[in-house]
Amino acid sequence: MAYLALIRHGKSTYNEKGLWAGLTDVPLTKDGEEEAKNAGEAIKDIPFAVSFTSRLQRAQKTLEIIKKSINNTSLPTTESEALNERDYGDLAGKNKWEMKEELGEELFLKYRRSWDFPPPNGEALKQVYERVIPYYKEIILPYLTQGKNVLIAAHGNSLRALVKYLENIPDDEISKLEIGTGEVYLYDINPQGEMISKEIRSVNENKANV
Repeated sequence: MAYLALIRHGKSTYNEKGLWAGLTDVPLTKDGEEEAKNAGEAIKDIPFAVSFTSRLQRAQKTLEIIKKSINNTSLPTTESEALNERDYGDLAGKNKWEMKEELGEELFLKYRRSWDFPPPNGEALKQVYERVIPYYKEIILPYLTQGKNVLIAAHGNSLRALVKYLENIPDDEISKLEIGTGEVYLYDINPQGEMISKEIRSVNENKANV
């Protein structure tokens, strides 16, 4: 058995302002740094062998803080664009709640949470899934099947895609999944690569707003 820890980055400056970030490379806030520290404390008991993150600084900084919290700053780390946040296209940089008023709730929710409805010039979650899951299977999963614990610090949608795969969530149910900033999803993975159990640590009670 091996542990797979999925951690969404701490609150960013765009999260704080209610803006869609997507591929915009925004930093963490002080609160976000504290969320990352708390996430690290929540998994301090687990000896990780490797870690993975995206090419965006909010995820990288989150992982850096976590590595300090778990007293393993030398933990081998791989950065990959495959784990980047979803590209929000024309919605990037716009205020979510103002757009909800402008678009109407139905269209807003389709853009924000649906499986295969991309914003203009952006990605749907389905497209994120199509880059995250092959990377997971080829690069990350072999560590887990060898019994090595893996830590991933990434983004709301790249992690939603991976959770969809791990938990076999139907397309029409994935819109209900929200992962808060700084939250930890901890999975027990067997040697066949199957998810055996799940635990959520460092829960964010305000996840609906980020």
